[in-house]
Amino acid sequence: MADAPCGPTGTENNNPVLDQDTLACTRMPSPNQQFKDQQIVVNNQSATSAMIAHFDIDKAVKHLDDNAYETSQGQCAKYVRQAIEAGGVTIPNRPLYAKDYGPKLMELGFKKIGSAGYSPQKGDIVVLQPPKGQSAGHIQIYNGKIWESDFKQSGDIYPGPTYRKEKVAYEIYRP
Repeated sequence: MADAPCGPTGTENNNPVLDQDTLACTRMPSPNQQFKDQQIVVNNQSATSAMIAHFDIDKAVKHLDDNAYETSQGQCAKYVRQAIEAGGVTIPNRPLYAKDYGPKLMELGFKKIGSAGYSPQKGDIVVLQPPKGQSAGHIQIYNGKIWESDFKQSGDIYPGPTYRKEKVAYEIYRP
């Protein structure tokens, strides 16, 4: 089915579901408020190093391991965001689409790394641009063995046949 039309994760799911919490986060904490409910809310540049120091990769990965489906649900941004937050980082003003998470991850203190000679490490996050005819793109986290988002992926860094066939652009971020 490599030639079948593919959804936002490069699978047969053509119905991405927007993360309903994405547009709801409009109220920011006061400039002096950095901690809320054991999570760090990043609201200024000085907080980013503290946020990364408190990011728990194991908790983030466990959240995905416990919640990912066997097939795409069209909700990769929501599931990855929830995993990052389970790891201790609240993401204010979330991007609407998975493809737009790169700058937000950098703002939060994740480091962009190159793809030449890349070997995935547990906790790495990849943001993929969408294939032709799609708008959402894809985001995923490496759990130490496989890539996961809203579903457990198999194979390489590409989440599905359309992404693989088109070899879409992607960026890698590391905590």
